[in-house]
Amino acid sequence: MEKYVEKFVRYMEIEKNYSPYTIANYKIDLEGFNKFISGTELEKIDYLMLRKYLAVLKEKNLGNRSVGRKLSALRSFFRFLTREGYIKTNPILMLSSPKLEKHLPSFMSEDEVYKLIESAFAKNEKDILGLRDRAILESFYSSGLRISELVGLNLDDIDFISGIIKVRGKGKKERIVPIGETALKAIKKYLDKRKKQADAVFLNNNSRRITARGVRYVLVRYLSLAGIKPGVSAHTFRHSFATHLLNRGADLRTVQELLGHANLSTTQIYTHLTTEKLKSVYDNAHPHA
Repeated sequence: MEKYVEKFVRYMEIEKNYSPYTIANYKIDLEGFNKFISGTELEKIDYLMLRKYLAVLKEKNLGNRSVGRKLSALRSFFRFLTREGYIKTNPILMLSSPKLEKHLPSFMSEDEVYKLIESAFAKNEKDILGLRDRAILESFYSSGLRISELVGLNLDDIDFISGIIKVRGKGKKERIVPIGETALKAIKKYLDKRKKQADAVFLNNNSRRITARGVRYVLVRYLSLAGIKPGVSAHTFRHSFATHLLNRGADLRTVQELLGHANLSTTQIYTHLTTEKLKSVYDNAHPHA
């Protein structure tokens, strides 16, 4: 099976333009399945064998989301094998994925976002790392970027005059999104102070492009300084960005474009409203409020 996995990986890299992170996860999932089938030829893999694999995954107490991701990798793999003619029939077509629990995305209030961003200057406004960190936090909130999109930003991607940035999202798809004046000013302050000339917008202590891990460390540090509840992630900024836009009147289709979602259904998880918004609408609309 290893040689077919290698072919599949090349297909994901060249034709599908999947991110290195997605490809690495698919490889891990396929390697796990390969251990389970223990040398069984691809042509002999059938629906019953896949059902047994699903049962083994559930016995490991994996959540439905984790099991669903592993099955998604297998679906893509067998679809590829069938289309390329390596197998005659697709054995996974009849296998159902576990039902996923629907959770509302967590988000910060506008006050919490303000406290978090302001905490970047809590110690020293002239500190280069403080300037960088504030620019990172402002950029997250201003444009709703994924963490991979933020660390991948280059200087050429920012149009300071027009107030837009070019973002490389999932599948290496590019999109143009606006960035606010507050975030642009924070980036300019950081770049003016920075001595090292580099293509990357955000650098680490070694003057190299900051990693996703480095950004997560920055976020944890300022969450502590701001006294905000734990559990907030870089993606929480994205949730907050979308929620605050919708609560202030933005339409769902525009938010979809800004977030870079391929399907509107993905964006619809943000149609939840804050308690304050619900109460405000209720008070204004209900005759006995």
